[in-house]
This record gives sequence, C-alpha cells and structure tokens, in this order.
Amino acid sequence: MINHGLAPPSDWVQRWCREISTAGWVLDLACGQGRHSRLLLQRGYRVLAADQDVSGLADLQGQPNFESMQVDLETKPWPFEPQSFDAIVVTNYLFRPKLPRLMAALKPGGVLIYETFADGNGQFGRPSNPDFLLRPGELLHVVSAAGRVVAYEDVYVDSPKPALVQRICAVRNGGTPRYFPAPSN
Repeated sequence: MINHGLAPPSDWVQRWCREISTAGWVLDLACGQGRHSRLLLQRGYRVLAADQDVSGLADLQGQPNFESMQVDLETKPWPFEPQSFDAIVVTNYLFRPKLPRLMAALKPGGVLIYETFADGNGQFGRPSNPDFLLRPGELLHVVSAAGRVVAYEDVYVDSPKPALVQRICAVRNGGTPRYFPAPSN
C-alpha cells in the first residue's frame, strides 16, 4: 500500500492493536488520511474508515476487507447502529457528545484504542482550544464506566511533535475475560 507521505502510525495504536481479535472488524473513527486504517489492513483486520473527508483513502477503495464512510460525526446522529465492532481506534480527535458512544459500539470484549490531546497542550501549539483537549482524567472516567482499562497514560510526548496527550486501551465489559501481557522493552 502506498504511504502518500503520511505520518507513521501512532506507537500507542501499534502497541495495542495486536490485542484485537484475529480478523476483527475495526472502526477507524476520524481516520484522516488513513494511517491507522493502512496499519490495520496490513495486520489482517477488516476496517471501516470513517471521516468527514475520505478523499485521502482513494487508493484503498476496492481493497479486500476495507470500507470507507463519509460522515459528519458532529452534526449527524451516530451513524454506526446497529453495527458493533471488535475494536475502535481514534487518534487526534475529540467530540465529547459522542465519546460515551464508543464503548457502547464495541462488542462485549471489544477493544478501544484512543489517543488525543490533553489539557495544557496549547503551550506546544495546536490544538489549544479547550473544546478539543481532554481534561485531567476525563478519558479514564468516561471509559472505565463501561469497561476494563488495560492501559492509560496522561503524558508529554515529543514525537511526532511535542504534545500533551491522554491515551487509553480498554476492553468493553462482557465477553470472555482477556488478559494482556506486560509490554516487552
């Protein structure tokens, strides 16, 4: 698959996507140019890439196990019902009214992998608007009500650019309990 000069996939997504069920159905929400969709396809998952602009995914159209959906997540109702997913991946996107829908859209035992900017990020550049920055512990609070948190960080990162981020990997309640190995160094 052609890279189109995209940033590499997030280290967080790469680390935790191995925990998605084999051949799982994955929603790449607010997928942008599809850097994570491409990673997930390469690893054998079925992918639904959704964003308000899917033109950057043209080279993926017609690929086996790939679908795209052009959708305005902020002005339209939740477009994915009655579907449920084995995993949902979200990076660099926050729209609070839809945040609780993510865990509900997972199958029991499904995996949420989420990473976006946190409060205080403005000191490093954009985004700086509080509407697009997670408050301290916000992601942890929303997700833990519906699932088991496997990993959570509220940290400074210097790559791909300096930023404050929150990131989580969580499993929706129900289904067969799964245990994740500690990461190897």
